[in-house]
Amino acid sequence: MRLPLALTIAGSDSGGGAGIQADLKTFQAFGVFGTTAITAVTVQNTLGVTGVHPIPVETVRAQIAAVASDLRPAAFKTGMLATAELVRSVGAAITDLGLRNYVLDPVMVATSGDRLLEEDAVRVIVELLVPSAAVVTPNLDEATILAGFPVRTPEQMRRAARVLVERGAGAALLKGGHLASDELVDILFDGSEWHEWRRRRIPTTSTHGTGCTLSAAIAAGLAHGRPLLRAVEDALDFVNRALLAAPGLGSGHGPLNHFVRNGGIAG
Repeated sequence: MRLPLALTIAGSDSGGGAGIQADLKTFQAFGVFGTTAITAVTVQNTLGVTGVHPIPVETVRAQIAAVASDLRPAAFKTGMLATAELVRSVGAAITDLGLRNYVLDPVMVATSGDRLLEEDAVRVIVELLVPSAAVVTPNLDEATILAGFPVRTPEQMRRAARVLVERGAGAALLKGGHLASDELVDILFDGSEWHEWRRRRIPTTSTHGTGCTLSAAIAAGLAHGRPLLRAVEDALDFVNRALLAAPGLGSGHGPLNHFVRNGGIAG
């Protein structure tokens, strides 16, 4: 059977818990061959981000084109895009190369609170990338920036999801990890149907890379040809189990256990 291909367009995390590194681990956990276009090199660990170094725009575009011409992805995702210029270039590549099954993870702020996206890039994401996305996966802070109003409750999450779909997204998955409650709520809206998942909050500081992992898992499901709802459900389940099995690495916000499908921590 042909191995599904997926592409991640994102930044490199030197700590290994988020970005390109988390995406490739997640793709492998789902039986998908992962390819990459690296947008930035970050200097970070579980304590925070101390440096962000964008890759030249023409190099990012060349990476995407090289993958698409030979290892064409059945699905792809974007993560950290850093600058407005880079967002425009990626948007143009998506259109010019006819890439499909796009999962947009609008990475703006790291788990540590460090800013990962320039202010002027937000408008470009809304105008160019949201309309191309099969699904956009913001957390509450990102949804607040994209929708233009506070998103802090399940009711506001629903309003923001509707706004993102009205702006062209095929669907919006609003992630409730930042809700001020012991119950987490994730809400998916595809323009006609609503789906909601509720689970108890896991008491852990090992949350670094949860958004990257979730969006990569959705992309992996789409690469397998699964319907969006099934891909989202599988992704949420994977992230929940990866949190429960987190290895407790580092002194800050540690990584998930991306090997959870293989029976625990490798080695």
